[in-house]
Amino acid sequence: MAEPTSTEARPTRAYVIHPDIGAARMQRREPEHALAEAVALAHALPGTEIVGAEVVRLRKPDPGRLFGKGKLAEIKERLADGEVDLVLIDGPVSPVQQRNLEKDWDVKLLDRTGLILEIFADRARTREGVLQVELAALSYQRTRLVRAWTHLERQRGGLGFVGGPGETQIEADRRAIDEQMTRLRRQLERVVKTRTLHRAARAKVPYPIVALVGYTNAGKSTLFNRLTGAEVMAKDMLFATLDPTMRAIRLPDAGGGAGGGRKIILSDTVGFISDLPHELVAAFRATLEEVLEADLILHVRDISHPETEEQAADVAEILEGLGVDDDVALIEVWNKIDALSAETRAALRRTDSRTEGVQAVSALTGEGLDDLISAIDAHLAEALDEPRHEAQVTLPFSDGRRRAWLHEAGVVEREETTDDGLLLHLRWTDRQRAGFEALDESRS
Repeated sequence: MAEPTSTEARPTRAYVIHPDIGAARMQRREPEHALAEAVALAHALPGTEIVGAEVVRLRKPDPGRLFGKGKLAEIKERLADGEVDLVLIDGPVSPVQQRNLEKDWDVKLLDRTGLILEIFADRARTREGVLQVELAALSYQRTRLVRAWTHLERQRGGLGFVGGPGETQIEADRRAIDEQMTRLRRQLERVVKTRTLHRAARAKVPYPIVALVGYTNAGKSTLFNRLTGAEVMAKDMLFATLDPTMRAIRLPDAGGGAGGGRKIILSDTVGFISDLPHELVAAFRATLEEVLEADLILHVRDISHPETEEQAADVAEILEGLGVDDDVALIEVWNKIDALSAETRAALRRTDSRTEGVQAVSALTGEGLDDLISAIDAHLAEALDEPRHEAQVTLPFSDGRRRAWLHEAGVVEREETTDDGLLLHLRWTDRQRAGFEALDESRS
């Protein structure tokens, strides 16, 4: 007699395919890097085991099955050998293509949008996040015929795209879906109204908002934790952070003065990704409202990633799509310099000292964070129109500590050598002047 199988004993065996379509090859991404990102996405889906991945080059997609007959048979053989349950296509798949491929290969299939929605469904924790995912999923499913699949023998949460016994499938009837979407929008409006009240209450406290944005897995949550002392989930996994997290913190005072530095509200946001489903861009607009209201945006980049420039371009496009004004102050935070060689790391640190609006850091080790904090303070002072005054300070040649502080604070306009020492022409705020004067107090 066969032994009973546990619903959790065997993970869903998944195979990842990135279609490299001839007409789309002028896009920014190298197909191998796109496949690596798709595999990372697949690893973020709970209960799955990745048993294989490949780039499939196509002259043009077949309207009925995406792939040609020869490639279909070749892939089918690999799927059978690997006992694959789920195929993840890194790109759009039409409902007709999905139905035909599932029938030909005898597997369940998800396209890129369906996969991302599944991950978001698993990660959403707040009421708003859950509602937004459900709304996005309904928008996506409205154009598709959703069927029950019973051969994936496991119970799970999520949206039901992957399937499993005991799960509820969303009805394909468009009118029923529209009614559900209307109900969800009403609930979401109530949640957003509550957030608006909270935001109005915060507005009475004159703390500037600093929003962390960036490509997923760029290290935003690690930086957030480093600056706040919080314990937001920070893992080497795409979309480790989904719901927005905010903390009121006091920045360290670069001068070490009593009372600390400026108080700010720091916001961590969901990571962006290329080809983000438009359903999610619309559904998560409320979640990203903190970015729209930010006084300063920190664009965190994984500078060690081979496609860091392409990722930065994707983030810029999404920010533009969200309606972020060009005049909002922005600092590019080149993160993960600890993953680079010492020579490259030193070169980047020299570059950031010469390039306005760039800071090279390691959120993991803390390298460069003092300079970043000084840059945040300087940008906020300018953004908030904090008045600056011209001043002159003469320092002995031996006073390297205070000279370094002034340069790190970004208040030195020019420097001259005199018989008495170094004459520094400054432009600073009252708070920066107080921080500088506190250096003398800390030495006494």
